[in-house]
Amino acid sequence: MDIKHKAILEALLERFEQQRLPRLLDIDKKLKQGGKLDNYDIEFLEEVFSDTKKNQHFLPDADEQLKTIFMKVLSLYTEITQTAMENEQKN
Repeated sequence: MDIKHKAILEALLERFEQQRLPRLLDIDKKLKQGGKLDNYDIEFLEEVFSDTKKNQHFLPDADEQLKTIFMKVLSLYTEITQTAMENEQKN
């Protein structure tokens, strides 16, 4: 892996840990308490999913930590969207 890819991977990891994951966990908690997604939540989720998809080509060169985080993002995204749909159907 060259230095440029390594720097990009480190930046993605830092952004995820400091910005994305806390917000995803907040949204997940809100939904588990019966809440619904607002427009801000939806825009954020679309951005996270788009960025994740756009950056997946880095995965083959990534270390195990980043691969695990990538899978965690996809899993959490799936859980959030399923819970959001269930909450919408209840009300």
